[in-house]
Order: sequence, then structure tokens, then C-alpha cells
Amino acid sequence: MTTRVKPWHGVMVATALPLGDDLSADLDGYAEHCRWLVASGCDGVVPNGSLGEYQTLTAEERARVVETAVEAVGGDRVMPGIAAYGAAEARRWAEQARDAGCQAVMLLPPNAYRADEQAVVEHYREVAKAGVPVVAYNNPLDTKVDLTPALLARLHGEGLIVAVKEFTGDVRRAYEIAELAPGLDLLIGSDDVLLELALAGAVGWVAGYPNALPTSSVALYRAAVAGDLETALPLYRALHPLLRWDSKTVFVQAIKLSMDLAGRKGGPCRPPRLPLAPEQEAAVRAATEKALAEGLR
Repeated sequence: MTTRVKPWHGVMVATALPLGDDLSADLDGYAEHCRWLVASGCDGVVPNGSLGEYQTLTAEERARVVETAVEAVGGDRVMPGIAAYGAAEARRWAEQARDAGCQAVMLLPPNAYRADEQAVVEHYREVAKAGVPVVAYNNPLDTKVDLTPALLARLHGEGLIVAVKEFTGDVRRAYEIAELAPGLDLLIGSDDVLLELALAGAVGWVAGYPNALPTSSVALYRAAVAGDLETALPLYRALHPLLRWDSKTVFVQAIKLSMDLAGRKGGPCRPPRLPLAPEQEAAVRAATEKALAEGLR
């Protein structure tokens, strides 16, 4: 691990939530997973993101996941996802995270409908009242609401966000964000554009595949942000057949399968997610087994 300037810097793993055969949340297993990730060099964890299947959790489960992560690795290493259909509910989740000891939260824009710019601003304004730094999460592929560089600059200019997790896959945005909002921290959101965004000035990675291969993933990130292409490029090429699954619809199932193959507990997903189709499972299995055989961990 490195000394982070801010709690959202570095490799923050969007954690998968291990489930039992009855699909109950395995909180003891989750605590162990969080500790293992930090011990493996990751800077912290992001519970209750999409990878953590937060949409399928009860309110009690969702709160306990955050508390479990904080108990396992400390609040300064936990940045929960606080997405909700309503701004008031999202603010309550921000307050819950704050009270649990977290020093930052991650927030999607309104996603119950295609919100306009003013609705987005008011959504972030309401959540900012909780008094905890907010990292915006831009994923227009799923939310249908695009946090454009200009809108991000407005949100940052009004003091509502401190960083953005960029998941569009459009690496050109990094440069426009830097021009329009030079104080806004850029976080890599898509595993499969890690190198490109690191070279463009990203200061963090909200990461998926370190759930299965943390040591190699951290080594890749550290080399990439340092501009050490001699180290980064071979790792990127070796990991990319897996990293690209982070941007696919079945990313949760894919990463959990890789975890299982790497000796971690991934396990099943809650409905409506279904198991991988046979051809998908074969592809993920082959890529994971090849990475493990090459010594990636």
C-alpha cells in the first residue's frame, strides 16, 4: 500500500459480496475478504456498489455490509456506494456511512428516470448535506444520465463532489475534465481502460478484478500511474482478457467465477442475475486459468 493523499485515492476495490448457497450474505467471509484485499496491497474497499449487488440487499443487510467493512479495515479505507432512487434516501445512506466512520462515499446520479441537469445538481446538493466527501459515479450506459465534463465541472465548482469515477470508457474525457475542472480527481471506473486513464492523470481506481487477482492488479496500477510502461504494458496485456469483463453486463458473475478459481469465495449471485451462459463461463474460466498459470495473483 502507499500513503494516500485522500481517502478515495489509490486502488479502491468495488467488493463482491460472498453469498451462501441459500443466497444469504456471508458477512464473516466478507470481512475476511476486505482484510485480504488490504493485506494484498489494495488501498481500500467500496462496498454496496453494483458489484456488491446492493440493489438486492435489504436495508439492514446494506447497513451491515458497510459496518462489517469498517470493522475489518477501518473507516478511512471504506468508501460505500450510496446510490438510491431518491435523494433523501441517498442522503440517509451517506449519513449512515459517515456515522460508521467512512470518510468518503460514492454516488450515482438519479437513475429512476432520465434526469435533467438541474435534477442531477439538486440530487448531489441534497446528499452533500451529509457532510461527507462525495465521489460522483458516471455510468450513463446503465443510468441513462451522463455526467458530462461540463456538468462535472458545475458539480465540483459548487462544492458538491470531490472526484468522479469515470465509467464511459471514453478516455478522451479525462483531458476535458482536467481542463474544465482542474481540481476534480479522476478515478478509473472501467478496468479495461486502466492504463489509458492512468496515463491521463487518474489518481485512483475503483476496481473490479482485484477481487480475484489483487497483487498483480495493484502492481499494474502502480506502474501505470508512475508512467512505467516497461512494467505496466506486459501486465496490462496479460490481464486484459479478464479486465474487459468488468464492462460487460455479466461482470458480477464473471468476477465471482474468477474469485472461485483463484481460491477466493465468489459464489452465486442473487436474482435477477442468472448464472453465466456456458460459452461465457468457458471464456472466463479459460482466461482466469491462463492468468493463474502465468503466475498472476
